[in-house]
Amino acid sequence: MIKPLVRNVLVAVNGSQSSIHAAMYGIILAKQYHFNLKFVYVVDTATLKRLTIGKFLVQEESADFEMNLHSDGEKYLNYVTELAKKKGVKAEAELREGSVWVEVVKAADTFGAKLILLGGHPSRYSVTGKVHDESTVFSRMNKDIILNSNCSTLVVYEPKIEELYRML
Repeated sequence: MIKPLVRNVLVAVNGSQSSIHAAMYGIILAKQYHFNLKFVYVVDTATLKRLTIGKFLVQEESADFEMNLHSDGEKYLNYVTELAKKKGVKAEAELREGSVWVEVVKAADTFGAKLILLGGHPSRYSVTGKVHDESTVFSRMNKDIILNSNCSTLVVYEPKIEELYRML
C-alpha cells in the first residue's frame, strides 16, 4: 500500500475573499483527510522597496505601509486560524516578508507541503494564462507561485464554499 500523496497543505492568504475561500477549502480538506494545514501571509516588502527606490514612496510612507501590512497579515492569519479552530482543525500560521511568490514557495518547501492552495476565479484566466483583471495583483502572484513551486498547486474556486464550510 502506498503512503498518502498529501500530508501537508499550505494555503496562501492575502486577505482577499478568494484567499479566505481557499482557507475554508483547506479547512474542509484537512478535516476530511486529516492533513496538516498551514496558512501563510506575506508582507510584500519587495514591492515596497522598489517603490521607495523609485521614489514613488518616501521612506516614512514605506515604513507606515509595512507596519499596516504586518497588522493586516496578523489579522487575516488570526481570522483563518480561528475558522479552522471552530471546525476542530489544528492549523499553523506564519507571517513572512519579502517577494510574495518567493516566500510562499519557501514556506511550502520548509513545511514539506505537497499541495499549495491559492484563491482564484476561473473567469480571471484565459487559456494562455493571461490575467483578464489586471487590478487583481494576486492573480499574477498565483501564476508565479504555480510556475515556481516544487509541489502541486490548486487554484480554488468553489462557489458554495461558505455554505460547505458551515455544513462541516
